[in-house]
Amino acid sequence: MVTASVTAPADPDRLDEEQRAAVTAPRGPVCVLAGAGTGKTRTITHRIAHLVRHGHVAPGQVLAVTFTARAAGELRTRLRALDAGGVQARTFHAAALRQLRYFWPQVVGERPWQLLDGKLRLIGQAAARARAGTDSDALRDLATEIEWAKSSLITPEGYPAEVARLRRDVPGPVEQVAEVYAGYEALKNQAEVLDFDDLLLHVAAALEEHRAVAEEFRDRYRCFVVDEYQDVTPLQQRVLDAWLGRRDDLTVVGDANQTIYTFAGASPRYLLDFARRFPEATVVRLTRDYRSTPQIVACANSVIGAARGRVAGSRLRLVGQLPPGPDPDFAEYEDEPAEAAAVAAKIRRLIADGTPPAEMAVLFRINAQSESYEQALTEAGVPYQVRGGERFFTRAEVRRAMVALRTAPPLPEGMDLVTAVRRVLSTVGLTDEPPAGTAMRAQWESLLALVGLAEELAAVEPRADLRRFSAELETRADASHPPVVQGVTLASLHAAKGLEWDVVFLVGLVDGTLPIQHAEGDESAIEEERRLLYVGVTRARRVLRMSWALARASGRGRQRRRSRFLYGLIPEEHPASRVAQGERRRQGGPKPRCRVCGEPLIGTTALKLQRCGACPSDVDTELLERLREWRGEVAKRQGVPSYVIFTDATLTAIAEQRPADAAGLVGIPGIGARKLDRYGPDVLALISDSGD
Repeated sequence: MVTASVTAPADPDRLDEEQRAAVTAPRGPVCVLAGAGTGKTRTITHRIAHLVRHGHVAPGQVLAVTFTARAAGELRTRLRALDAGGVQARTFHAAALRQLRYFWPQVVGERPWQLLDGKLRLIGQAAARARAGTDSDALRDLATEIEWAKSSLITPEGYPAEVARLRRDVPGPVEQVAEVYAGYEALKNQAEVLDFDDLLLHVAAALEEHRAVAEEFRDRYRCFVVDEYQDVTPLQQRVLDAWLGRRDDLTVVGDANQTIYTFAGASPRYLLDFARRFPEATVVRLTRDYRSTPQIVACANSVIGAARGRVAGSRLRLVGQLPPGPDPDFAEYEDEPAEAAAVAAKIRRLIADGTPPAEMAVLFRINAQSESYEQALTEAGVPYQVRGGERFFTRAEVRRAMVALRTAPPLPEGMDLVTAVRRVLSTVGLTDEPPAGTAMRAQWESLLALVGLAEELAAVEPRADLRRFSAELETRADASHPPVVQGVTLASLHAAKGLEWDVVFLVGLVDGTLPIQHAEGDESAIEEERRLLYVGVTRARRVLRMSWALARASGRGRQRRRSRFLYGLIPEEHPASRVAQGERRRQGGPKPRCRVCGEPLIGTTALKLQRCGACPSDVDTELLERLREWRGEVAKRQGVPSYVIFTDATLTAIAEQRPADAAGLVGIPGIGARKLDRYGPDVLALISDSGD
């Protein structure tokens, strides 16, 4: 195994040392462990172009796969600019559909089965036969469970045993869910239709069971590249193995710290075990962050650095390469409407100061949080787009524009593509100045985004004409690869994966939302929630604002507390930190001092540990681990979050100070009389046992 070392930062306009090591690695297995913002897409596209340029492989022999149509479109655009436009860059499912259509006559010998538009109707029929719930929510839950099972290569017959083994929460009695699953599969086969997971299953089976099919495919494709490899499911890995056969010309890129789809069957183990499977592999770590300011990078490192159970391959600590910027900001509000109004007001000021709306995003944990921000931005007169909402190429104004472009006469002599596109779009509503009114402005922004695509194409293909541009739009529409629209993006943290903005607002950061309530009691689920926050933080380039509200609606009591993931992130001197020492000073109490150096203590964490942050820790690591295990057992027994028992800082203080009696224990901030009565004997027993 060859591992590139990290050295001083290089010029971000060129390939740095680690990127170059990945790009120029010889043909064969290559694993790129790429942290957020480290240029992974640039690296893999340059690697493909390098292999093509040096004659190692023809463009048409390369298959690059990723997980979203947008990412696949981005790969194609960049490869075309690097003179490697013949490379196939698709999602797993799009690649499988194309292959299945080609090989179906050889494998089945009949007309191809149609792709199922939506599975809820058939699942509803299967659920009715199994006497399961058939309301829309129940059917969606069943659909999600069936998708997880198929992605995990679990059959209806094996489903009950796997659920028991994994202790998985399921949307109903296990045997009943298995019956719905089996019934759904039977109904599909009777109707001769396929769902998206079937595409992968049938392609894998065709290559595994039909030698002629496998030989033809492997003669066509010689080199494979997989982006976002940490999100591969067992089913996708099976397809990849079938594509490869006994070959090893494979480049994978991923970041285990951004694994956020395990609920859908994704697993980072394929990425983390790559070097074991291919001992001769070149392994490169990309840690130089060219996206975010050092302040945001430090915040991201703090978020993921607090994660538990991180294996070696996931311990990527980012190193910021950009000039300094403002520190991340934190804000607390009385209720959600006040939080949304404050965010909208801040966005409006940023726009007035010159920040384009398209360079800002409001990110939240669940889609239901979007409504408050849609209303607040509308009232503030700020344009926005909801990611995951209406698809760009299905908008009425975009469809009209594409028809106008397709039927327009050829470019006049000497007219460039961008000017011609502007002229055509002026007939369907594009004006020099944006119109008044939110709806009209949104349509105008859509047309302007098409002009932006024309500019992109003209930069790569200066001789492109309207016919070529129309073909590019059709390709993008088929691949669901929309342009950037000039509006603030509203998106869930999952939908924001792979995107970035100059300014990011992370909102609604309260326990019960992030981490989500149903993750409680499951440490792996809690850690995935932490990774979601990490993904959110690393979307920001220069400005990051985090906020939370203490109540859902105005007039209600403060029933919430900020997310546990924020502890350790908020500077002690920040107003949102609620420094306990300030309260004591206002009350005229004594000023506590560090038990190591004797200096005054500043901040809640320092007060709890009774030492300065700069003074060395003398924590008993074994005791700390035993305390954490005890806390987890108690929390599970009581059905409450672990931090309700004791926070991480309190457990650290106990493991550092090792109080010998109740008086010493209650002297640690955060341990009052009630907690002393409930938990004191157990904690003191653990301390006593650790000293034996």
